[in-house]
Amino acid sequence: RDSKLTRILQDSLGGNTKTVMCANAGPADYNYDETLSTLRYANRAKNIKNKPKINQDPKDAMLRDYQDEISKLKDQLANM
Repeated sequence: RDSKLTRILQDSLGGNTKTVMCANAGPADYNYDETLSTLRYANRAKNIKNKPKINQDPKDAMLRDYQDEISKLKDQLANM
């Protein structure tokens, strides 16, 4: 949680977004520690679950609800 990468990606990793992450690992033995760290980070990032939703103005949402209600009432009047 205190890594530079986490700080850079904090808006993408948690919140109202969907994020794709690609972890690259090198086969060389001198990259072992870095590769292991990358794979651990990718595994932790994979377990983050977000539920994105559409950002909308509350007034627009209320207006949409009223329009739906008016449509329902019109349908009820038409069926009488």
